[in-house]
Amino acid sequence: MSQATKSKALAARRKQRIRTAIRKKAGGRVRLSVFRSGQHIYAQLIDDSKGQTLASASSLDKDIKGKGKTSTVEAAKSVGELIAKKAKDAKVKEVVFDRSGYLFHGRVKALADAAREHGLSF
Repeated sequence: MSQATKSKALAARRKQRIRTAIRKKAGGRVRLSVFRSGQHIYAQLIDDSKGQTLASASSLDKDIKGKGKTSTVEAAKSVGELIAKKAKDAKVKEVVFDRSGYLFHGRVKALADAAREHGLSF
């Protein structure tokens, strides 16, 4: 097994372990899941009890993509604002934050802080 393959397998196991622990502690709350790539950032509100995505937002959305670079902290803040607005529309106020194994720093932190400022509590 090559080093890259081993790293990917370990990251997948870590992500699954984190997600399982979050589901146990969620207490019926909706999960705010974050995915970060080199170019974009994505957020989803997921109801694990139904297995449904309630709302999603990303830096690919028209109003965010037109503002400039999509891989910056500012774009992550915009995604956080947008997911909070969509959560209000879906009547979701409390969520549990799933950072998907990423460090709570930079774009992930900016998204979380913006979502909190605009009405989500976690």
